[in-house]
Amino acid sequence: MAKISVNKVKPSGEVELKEKVVAVNRVVKTTKGGRTFSFSALVVVGNENGVVGQGLGKAKEVQEAITKGIEDAKKNLVKVPVMHGTIPHDQLAKEGAAKVLIKPAAHGTGVIAGGSMRAVLESAGITDVLAKSLGSANPHNVVKATIRALALLREPIQVSKERNIKLSKVFQG
Repeated sequence: MAKISVNKVKPSGEVELKEKVVAVNRVVKTTKGGRTFSFSALVVVGNENGVVGQGLGKAKEVQEAITKGIEDAKKNLVKVPVMHGTIPHDQLAKEGAAKVLIKPAAHGTGVIAGGSMRAVLESAGITDVLAKSLGSANPHNVVKATIRALALLREPIQVSKERNIKLSKVFQG
């Protein structure tokens, strides 16, 4: 597979990140002494201005798992090109058995996406997009595939420099 250039972002103190809990899973371990419960929380954080990340936290209590998930998500931030509230072009990405297709939409369309994808897209600050989850509905893989799709997006200025063509030619074809 081709090398993917991902726009990683270093977490800094001045960035105000909003967190959303996507999924909480209860895990039961049966031992000789009885049952032991633990929880895992899938969390998405973003500044609603082009930066988004996801994390997984595991702990004996739900709140502690969410806190760990937020800390993990802050370490995995990605920069996303957002143009006028939507994305620059169509993108397909895959993670495990989950496939994700995201398409730009006209202003006023809103975020048309499923639950796991919606949390990622809204945290990234995308207001108008069409998205479809193809394949597995596992929230962990859908979130990872969505973030991969957003990370693969390229800005028109970057495309025009790589191809040595004018910016207007990128948009008109």
